[in-house]
Amino acid sequence: MAEPSEKRLVTENGVAARVARVVEAPIEGLGYQLVRVKVSSANGCTVQIMAERPDGTMTVEDCEVVSRAISPILDLDDPVGTAYYLEVSSPGIDRPLVRVSDFARWAGHEAKLELAVPLDGRKRFRGLIGTPSPDGATVPVDLPDVKEGLPSRIAVPLRDLAEAHLVLTDELVRESLRRGSAPPQDGEDEEDRDADAIADDAPRPAAPPARPKKASRPGKAKQTKPPKDKAVKDRPAKDRPVKDKDKPVVTKSVRLKETGKLH
Repeated sequence: MAEPSEKRLVTENGVAARVARVVEAPIEGLGYQLVRVKVSSANGCTVQIMAERPDGTMTVEDCEVVSRAISPILDLDDPVGTAYYLEVSSPGIDRPLVRVSDFARWAGHEAKLELAVPLDGRKRFRGLIGTPSPDGATVPVDLPDVKEGLPSRIAVPLRDLAEAHLVLTDELVRESLRRGSAPPQDGEDEEDRDADAIADDAPRPAAPPARPKKASRPGKAKQTKPPKDKAVKDRPAKDRPVKDKDKPVVTKSVRLKETGKLH
């Protein structure tokens, strides 16, 4: 039996919150951690579930395991209430920071933070994050180019955190590749991998629901095939060709589901 996951600092609202309540325990039971749930109007309706192993890694096979496990649970509870795309993915390179351990793991890298409650008259901060305090109450942030007389380091209270994510930088890409969060392709050197990951920053246009196409973001990529009945799944990366201009650094699986007719 998997140990309880560390509590998330950032939680969802509305439909995303209902989905999170349904899937978080089953995902933890499989030995993974729920990162975030996002519901968007892409392709009509898309439910994106970000998950990872406790060490921060997530493979295509892991995405498939999670997708197969939570699909019937979502069918039964029906927290969305309409037809939707279900995407199970890694958090990506410019990942959300939702646990104290996320801040500890990525200390020394640049991040954007937004608070629900202003701190010294500000809600938004961008800078290099440090190691959280021993009690996990605050995280230090080194602010660049501050005005004279203002502190260059602040302690952000994590209890007031509304949103936080890493900023995509060359250093972050290299470190993600080194740790295995962004696995390289065979025969590709590190400089080329970094360039490919940064070049993928612009998301590709979303495809219509009938025939999902490929879309990429730094640290996340998907490959789908035409729908069969009511479901679409990824082919594993090893079963498909990879073009030089489209080398994913992390993959995610996609499944199209019908949860009932609109009323």
